[in-house]
Amino acid sequence: MGGRWRRFEPPRRSRYTYGVEPYKETLASARPAPDASPGNWVDGAAPERWRPFLRLARLDRPIGAWLLLWPCWWSIAMAAREAPTGWRWAVTGAGANGEGLPDPILMVLFLIGAFAMRAAGCVWNDLVDRDIDARVARTATRPLASGAVSVRSATMWLIALLLVGLAVLLSFNRFAIGLAFASLVIVAIYPFAKRVTFWPQAVLGLAFSWGALMGWAAFAGELGWAPVVLYVGCVAWVIGYDTIYAHQDKADDALVGIKSTALKFGPRTKPMLALFYGAAFVCICAAAWLAGVPTLPFGTLALAFGVQLLWQIVDLKIDDPADCLAKFRSNHMFGLFVFAAIVVANVYGGFFMFLI
Repeated sequence: MGGRWRRFEPPRRSRYTYGVEPYKETLASARPAPDASPGNWVDGAAPERWRPFLRLARLDRPIGAWLLLWPCWWSIAMAAREAPTGWRWAVTGAGANGEGLPDPILMVLFLIGAFAMRAAGCVWNDLVDRDIDARVARTATRPLASGAVSVRSATMWLIALLLVGLAVLLSFNRFAIGLAFASLVIVAIYPFAKRVTFWPQAVLGLAFSWGALMGWAAFAGELGWAPVVLYVGCVAWVIGYDTIYAHQDKADDALVGIKSTALKFGPRTKPMLALFYGAAFVCICAAAWLAGVPTLPFGTLALAFGVQLLWQIVDLKIDDPADCLAKFRSNHMFGLFVFAAIVVANVYGGFFMFLI
């Protein structure tokens, strides 16, 4: 990244405010985050005193929540293919459906859960990293790093978000609940990984891909080979796209001693992306086959998301932070392509075969 390293020194906190100071509000809240989505509702419509907390939860840049959600929805969609004719939606017990459509109630629950838990993860990450964030140009204006939100206020906000996630989780079956709690160890250690290994993206992949297991478990009450293989593919996908994201900060990271796959791969980034994205593509296709998704229609549609990954690799400019951010964000479209391919193949697979 082209910015120079400098230490950000926040002004002294006032004891008369509850986590947000007027000066810090101007510094860290009135100015949008460098990687915030253009025209987002937080910067344009949210009350000013809420903005530091909404930014702390990354609600001004929801791409991370979508990337957390897509493996959940892929898994739900794949599991639906195995449902017997006349199965009833997992949560409500109503709405018989034998056409391979994903359970819409589960999809809504995972949507809420993904946004809440991704927000909670960001707050936890910023609590741990607030001193490091203050020394990196792109992250120096984050609410905790700049002092716009106090540690106490952030902790209360974290608890509130976790309670939302817990409320969603308790609507699932016991197997899914236990599986979800098993992921908390990985989530807890992720912020510390960058201090000790050049592979923090792998740790993020283990946490961010958990939805590939959760979606299937919430639907079926058990796991099989399909969600396990999907999970492996999602881990590879996360390593790929988060390596691209990490290239934005590689100069500052090197100065402050933070490790990443972007620094480890360096000029070999594109070949390594080809390796991880290739593994992701193969595993996603294999998981669909194991789940019984009609092979020919899914394979045909898979060309679209395969080309999208190839475009990321070929067109990536690793020394251009803006391009790295754009390529990272494009993985939202990849997630949509995969989901659409699963659903269309499930629903219209017979029609495809009839045409052939």
